[in-house]
Amino acid sequence: MSKRRAALVTGSTRGIGQAIARALAADGCNVMLNGFGDADAIEKDRAAMAEEHGVEVQYNGADLGVESDVDTLTRATEEAFGAVDILVNNAVIRYFHTIDGFDRKDWNHAMAVNVTAPFLLTQNVLPGMRERGWGRIVNFSSVLGLAARSGRADYVTAKTAMLGITRATAAETRSEPNITCNAICPGSVLTPNTEIKIGELAEEAGLSFDEAKGEYLRRRGQTTGYIEPARVAGLVAFLCREEASDITGAAIPIDRGRSATWLDGGNG
Repeated sequence: MSKRRAALVTGSTRGIGQAIARALAADGCNVMLNGFGDADAIEKDRAAMAEEHGVEVQYNGADLGVESDVDTLTRATEEAFGAVDILVNNAVIRYFHTIDGFDRKDWNHAMAVNVTAPFLLTQNVLPGMRERGWGRIVNFSSVLGLAARSGRADYVTAKTAMLGITRATAAETRSEPNITCNAICPGSVLTPNTEIKIGELAEEAGLSFDEAKGEYLRRRGQTTGYIEPARVAGLVAFLCREEASDITGAAIPIDRGRSATWLDGGNG
């Protein structure tokens, strides 16, 4: 990037979000990390990222399920770096309930973290982006924002909503050529959360971990392997560069063709 930007990446203490934070730092951005985890591990990663890329990296442990924390996170980033030029709404909470078995407290929590927090963060940062005449917002949807699986009502609803927020934001900033808002729709990415689900499948089905890795993908219709977090991060970093200025309001799958081929074997 021609000048140093400031990026706020939610859910960036591990997995995809961590990979995105590293990719943006490598592109010369100052980065605000956010998420949960072991404090020593987070600090080690923060310091290493800053040293490796020669940028400023800070951490804020705001709970995105609490509206006041969302506002605090915005202010902390602006105070640290002077602006929020790039917002990546990556954080997510997942529940695995059927609709008729869904506890309302869990539902409200999922909507708060997965839908309301991204909306509030967008609401918070847009005025500054407009004032400076530049901004990038990248929202995380999913292949489950394009189609559904049973037992994932909260996730399917939230990821579909993220497409709506993306399009609405793009519509409202369309006359401002240097502000963009896009959504990406990953398939199965090999993250710590995915590894937990693979382990549960292995135990349930009496499979080895490696066998369960393959079965997990087969059940999702993604037949050619997992997507690496770094590849997702590379797409996000591209959308935040100048050469992506013409892309806004898009929903971009990164799923090895999974969402384009629902009827061609597998069950999605």
